[in-house]
Amino acid sequence: MIIAHSIQSIGFLTEFSESVLTYPIVLSTHLTCIALFGGMILMTNLRLLGLTFRSVTITEMVTSLRPWKRVGGAVMVATGLLLATSEAEKYAPNPFFWAKMVVLGLIGVHALIFRPTVYNQTEELDRSPVIPTKAKIAAILSLILWTTMFTMGRLIAYWD
Repeated sequence: MIIAHSIQSIGFLTEFSESVLTYPIVLSTHLTCIALFGGMILMTNLRLLGLTFRSVTITEMVTSLRPWKRVGGAVMVATGLLLATSEAEKYAPNPFFWAKMVVLGLIGVHALIFRPTVYNQTEELDRSPVIPTKAKIAAILSLILWTTMFTMGRLIAYWD
């Protein structure tokens, strides 16, 4: 708790957390990015599963959403870091916060495994007569991981 207190006591973080206007704007931005980013993740994974957007190639889906995911992800992470560090003492003992961080790490592992073999091989997937099992596994795991992360993030507010 000493480290958490030290972090949140940094001048601009204290001012930020006590702000009547800035804190709610950053929080709203964070939640908006989560919704938009989550929607793009959902669309990509539903396409990989072959459940929807069949008139769009996997390559078109992935490449058209990738820049928006990158921007949204960067804003989501930046605002999340700002929110978490400004109230570090509140988050440090929260098991849902730590569960979210673990799941975020697992999402990173998922990306390391499946980006080179699935997400960067979309033309190969498009040529395949049937969507390969590897791509479907990537999509299912992605949906599970992101849903879990969003759920843990939401549950943070309900732990006392």
